[in-house]
Amino acid sequence: MDSWLQILLLVACITPAVVEGRVRNYTFNVVMKNTTRLCSSKPIVTVNGMFPGPTLYAREDDTVLVRVSNRVKYNVTIHWHGIRQLRTGWADGPAYITQCPIQPGQSYVYNFTITGQRGTLLWHAHILWLRATLHGAIVILPKRGVPYPFPKPHKEVVVVLGEWWKSDTEAVISQAIKSGLAPNVSDAHTINGHPGPSSNCPSQGGFTLPVESGKKYMLRIINAALNEELFFKIAGHQLTIVEVDATYVKPFKTNTIVIAPGQTTNALISTDQNSGKYMVAASPFMDSPIAVDNLTATATLHYSGTLAATSTTLTKTPPQNATAVANNFVNSLRSLNSKRYPAKVPLTVDHSLLFTVGLGINPCPSCKAGNGSRVVASMNNVTFVMPTTAILQAHFFNKSGVFTSDFPGNPPTIFNYTGSPPSNLRTTSGTKVYRLRYNSTVQLVLQDTGIIAPENHPIHLHGFNFFAIGKGLGNYNPKVDQKNFNLVDPVERNTIGVPSGGWVAIRFRADNPGVWFMHCHLEIHTTWGLKMAFLVDNGKGPNESLLPPPSDLPKC
Repeated sequence: MDSWLQILLLVACITPAVVEGRVRNYTFNVVMKNTTRLCSSKPIVTVNGMFPGPTLYAREDDTVLVRVSNRVKYNVTIHWHGIRQLRTGWADGPAYITQCPIQPGQSYVYNFTITGQRGTLLWHAHILWLRATLHGAIVILPKRGVPYPFPKPHKEVVVVLGEWWKSDTEAVISQAIKSGLAPNVSDAHTINGHPGPSSNCPSQGGFTLPVESGKKYMLRIINAALNEELFFKIAGHQLTIVEVDATYVKPFKTNTIVIAPGQTTNALISTDQNSGKYMVAASPFMDSPIAVDNLTATATLHYSGTLAATSTTLTKTPPQNATAVANNFVNSLRSLNSKRYPAKVPLTVDHSLLFTVGLGINPCPSCKAGNGSRVVASMNNVTFVMPTTAILQAHFFNKSGVFTSDFPGNPPTIFNYTGSPPSNLRTTSGTKVYRLRYNSTVQLVLQDTGIIAPENHPIHLHGFNFFAIGKGLGNYNPKVDQKNFNLVDPVERNTIGVPSGGWVAIRFRADNPGVWFMHCHLEIHTTWGLKMAFLVDNGKGPNESLLPPPSDLPKC
C-alpha cells in the first residue's frame, strides 16, 4: 500500500511538469503605494504595491488568467503588449478600443492563450498616463524540452527601463492638455525602478546586478518609459543581441542598444572580467530639437568577491542625438529565419497603404498658454477621437454611431512630407477604423512629417507581429524604394521606430479577427491623437472568428 501511495504521490508531483499548455493564474491588485525617489515621496499607482510591477511568467501554449482588481480612484485597464491575443481581443486591454475600463472597486479577468510566441514582452496600463508606474515584464519560456537557438545562459535577469516624475503624472498631462502645449519632461530615468545616484540626490542607491566571473547572463531589457527612446550599455562588456519583441534574431555583437518605449531586447553578456564593478547606463536618444529628460539612469554590474569600496568602471553614453549609433543597431537586426523559426514574410500584398504620422495645430480658444491653439497629432491627418463605448463591443453587437470604417488608406492631401510644411497645419478628427478582410495581406508605409518638427515615432500595432521590410530618409518613393525591400529575413516586431524625417515599411497578415489599435508609443503623441485601429472581419467558421465577450467584461 505504501509503495502504491509513493507511486501516486510521485505521479502527482511530476505530472504538471510534463503537461503542455498549463493554466497560470495571477492576481493583480491595483493599489496606491507611497514611494520615494530623488529624495522626495509621492503616492503612485502600482500592481500589488510593486514598482516595477510583478513579472508574469508563462510558457508557450499556456493559458493565462489575470484577475485585475481596481482599488484606486482611476479607471484602469491592462494591456499585454505584444501578446497576439488570437481571437481573444476582449483581453487585449486598450481602454475604449477593446473594452470599457475597470472602474474603481470592480475587477476583470484577462483570459488569453499564448500561441506560437516565446520571449520577453511587457504588460502596462492602457488608459490615461497610468503606465508611468503601472507596468512590468512578461517572460514567455519556450515549450518544455525546446532549447534556445543560442547558448543557454547561466542566469536570466529582467531589466525594466522607465521614467520618473516628482509630480503626479496625471497632473502633468492634465496641465499639458489644459495649456495646449507639451508636458513637462520627466525628472529621471530608471533601471528596475531606480535612477541611481544623482547630483540632487547623491544618497539614493541604484539597481545592482550581482554576477560571477566566467558565466553567460541573459538580460531581458524592456523600455517601459512613457515618452523617451533610450540607449543602453554596460561598461567593459559587449552585448550579443539574440531577440527583439519576443522574436529571435541573427545574433550580433554591439556595445550599445537603442530601445523605444514598448520594445524589448534580449542580450547575452559574458562576464569575462575577473572582478570589479561596472556601470550600466540608460540615456535618452532624441535626434530632433525636442526637449527630453537628459539625465542618465545608472545601475551596477557587480562581480562576486569585489569589495564594496572598489570604484566603478564608468562608460561614456552616446550623445543624445547620436542617430548613427541608433541606426547601426537597428540596421543590424535580421530575423533568425531558421527552419524552426522561419520568417513568413507576405510576398503578395492585398492592401498597399501609406500613413503619414506627425503633429498638427488646431484652434483651442481656452488654451491661453498656446495663444488659442493646441498641439495635436494624427495619422493621415486624422486626429483620433476616443469613443465612450469600446469599438470592439460596438462591432460585435452591431451598434452604430460609435465608429466609422472610412479611415483613409493614403494621405488625403499630398505634400512634401519631410520638407516645408503646408500653410494649413490643421487636422480633421474622428473615430475611424480601416477594415481588413480576414487573412488579407497588408503593406503599410509609415511616413514621418516635418510639421512642427520631424521626430522618431515608435509605432505599436496590437494583435500582430509585422516584418520591417525597409526604411529610408525623406519621402517614400515606391518606384525606387520597393526595389530595396528585404523580403527574406527582415526583423519581426510589434513596435517600430519611424525614423525622424523618414519612413518605414512593414508587412503583416490580417489573420486575427477583431479590432486592433495602432498608435505611437510616445504617450504624449497618443494623448494628442496619433492613433487609429484596424478592424479585421471574421473568416470562415469558429476558428477564424472572434470569440464572444466574457460575462465579466466591464461596462462603460
